[in-house]
Amino acid sequence: MSSTPPSLNSPEPPPVTAEMARAHQVYWRTNLALISVLMLIGFAVSFGVPLFASRLANIRFAGFPLPFYFGAQGAILVYVALIVVYIVLMQLADARLQRTLAAMTVR
Repeated sequence: MSSTPPSLNSPEPPPVTAEMARAHQVYWRTNLALISVLMLIGFAVSFGVPLFASRLANIRFAGFPLPFYFGAQGAILVYVALIVVYIVLMQLADARLQRTLAAMTVR
């Protein structure tokens, strides 16, 4: 019996190159930019609509004043949409990173 765990017997990962580091840097920069934009939208929905509720009261959405609609259900729908957008865009970014890294390891 071997005393080495099976995970240590697997082939070594390829060495990290400057190209791989750059690919990860682009990935994280994309992630941070996406999070920043989505957080800004969430902030606007959470604080912008209530702060300007008196000015937005004459705007109607789905038959209700806009501040009431956002307070009742609109904000929750926006938050759910932000989560879905983040999931979809990060899946695309993950796939792009995997393709880039796979192309680098084939060389």
